[in-house]
Amino acid sequence: MSFRALAGLLFSILCLLNWNACSTNSSTPEGSGSPSITSQPSSLTVQAGQTATFTVGARGAAPLGYQWQKNGSDISGATAASYTTPPTSGSDDGSTFRAVVSNSMGSVTSNPATLTVSSSMSAVDVTTYHNDNARTGQNLAETLLNPGNVNSTNFGKVGFFPVDGKVDAQPLYLSNVNISGQGTHNVLYVVTEHASVYAFDAAGGTVLWQVSVLGTGETTSDTRSCSQVTPEIGITATPVIDQTRGPNGAIYVVAMSKSGSTYFQRLHALDLTTGAELFGGPKNIQASFLGSGDGSSGGMVIFDPKQYEERAGMLLLNGTVYMAWTSHCDIRPYTGWVMAYDASTLAQTSVLNVTPNGNEGGIWQAGGGLAADASGNFYFLDGNGTFETTLDGNGFPNKGDYGNGFIKVSTSGGLAVADYFNMFNTVSESNADEDLGSGAAMVLPDLTDGSGQVQHLAVGAGKDSNIYVVNREKMGKFNSSSNNIYQQLSGVLSGGVFSAPAYFNNTLYYGSVGDNLKAFTITDARLSSAPTSQTGNSFPYPGCTPGISANGTANSILWAVENSNPAVLHAYDATNLAHELYNSNQAGSRDQFGAGNKFITPTIANGRVYVGTTNGVAVFGLLP
Repeated sequence: MSFRALAGLLFSILCLLNWNACSTNSSTPEGSGSPSITSQPSSLTVQAGQTATFTVGARGAAPLGYQWQKNGSDISGATAASYTTPPTSGSDDGSTFRAVVSNSMGSVTSNPATLTVSSSMSAVDVTTYHNDNARTGQNLAETLLNPGNVNSTNFGKVGFFPVDGKVDAQPLYLSNVNISGQGTHNVLYVVTEHASVYAFDAAGGTVLWQVSVLGTGETTSDTRSCSQVTPEIGITATPVIDQTRGPNGAIYVVAMSKSGSTYFQRLHALDLTTGAELFGGPKNIQASFLGSGDGSSGGMVIFDPKQYEERAGMLLLNGTVYMAWTSHCDIRPYTGWVMAYDASTLAQTSVLNVTPNGNEGGIWQAGGGLAADASGNFYFLDGNGTFETTLDGNGFPNKGDYGNGFIKVSTSGGLAVADYFNMFNTVSESNADEDLGSGAAMVLPDLTDGSGQVQHLAVGAGKDSNIYVVNREKMGKFNSSSNNIYQQLSGVLSGGVFSAPAYFNNTLYYGSVGDNLKAFTITDARLSSAPTSQTGNSFPYPGCTPGISANGTANSILWAVENSNPAVLHAYDATNLAHELYNSNQAGSRDQFGAGNKFITPTIANGRVYVGTTNGVAVFGLLP
């Protein structure tokens, strides 16, 4: 017998006598004696907001105990062979993690693994309503969420950030903000009807700063005998962020308050890193405009702070902050105001009233922002109000009243109506409270028609359920017998529009009241005459304002919130709305987040979906 054969025979005999001496299975903590490390934890790199999972392999006499440490200190509750961190932030970058493995015979400590939290991957910012000044509602840099992982098994509610009042405005988001003394964070900015502004760590929900913008001795406004914003009015409109202003950037906020029987509307510019007031603010909002309409005195229409509410999302354009005003319900006197303020000084630079010699004409837009084009103009849908059907030589109302209009405002040389469209039956629609102003306008990207011509278009819809597409260079003005516009779709929506549309990859999305959310494809610069896909469920009042996440043109998801009790977050394949990927009722109560809050549009950024509620922000993401 050869030496090799004899050795094999002896090994086999030993194995028969003692199987453990021959076992090669090291995946379980088998063995005897004190612990030893068989597999060291690996260093990891993650994007801020993601979790990281470290794993150690060990052998030794059972039972083995585990204790994970971060930077040399024990982590409470981290007593398994694997440890998953909470959602990471910039302050976790460079942290080390190791495991101490022990049994009755001793202990051993693993090598440290280093956690790198990448900021280069976290470049998504949401600085204004619906993501951009055109108000498309699309985030095209979402790399974490996709149709393959957004389902009730892998995705759900991962947090809730409580606040002191209703969240009626869309939360805003900035990546990689350096908060003095607290490190670098992705930050979620939230405003409330209790007149507070919060800066949260967007991953874990830590309050980085919070300020009240009420003056000394003031309270938030009462409801002004209107049930639309209750139980108090503080900050209603979505703010806007300018990262270039002041030492650390600024967030601009308008708040309503009162002291006794005196009411205030104020513009605040707050430091993004501290919440401190900037530029000598806040600024009391006052205005007057030549006219004899509601609230006028001595030939001037006067802005009365108690009669108005800022509902439409704010606009930052070429160094100027723009805001628009509506009424409390339809309680007169009121008219349609638009104002401009210098972003660096908070000085008022221009004022426009679109019903100065009439009444009403408030700018609601279901919270949708003033929509701007690349030429410095912006667009909005006006509420029911005075419109003169007698036109001047240029086709404009002879007294300058544009109630219930689709309005284009130029900003060069001060605010002025540059063009408009009004329906042939606009007066009867206004009288019936069937106005455009319940919906919001959107500026579409440049589109090429069938003849190769580039078309500059905008779109809007209101209570009459028609979708109006206008040419921004020639909107159509007013004709008493027909609508002379680029395209009109009638009968395609089954309810009135109290929301804003969304746009993605040559598709327009609308969610009207009591209707399915519908997609209309755009071919040769024209909307399809009927929906090309729609959701299987409908949305109660006020319908829904969808948002889009995608990685370029891939992995597109349409998100929408259903205003019900409990409210429901829905996710659909944006290329086929009939394919619902997820909703927050699918896992029972696990993902529910309370009663609905009207006009809410979700914010999607860096693998998270943020939804404003009646008492905070619900946070959704991939489950750990």
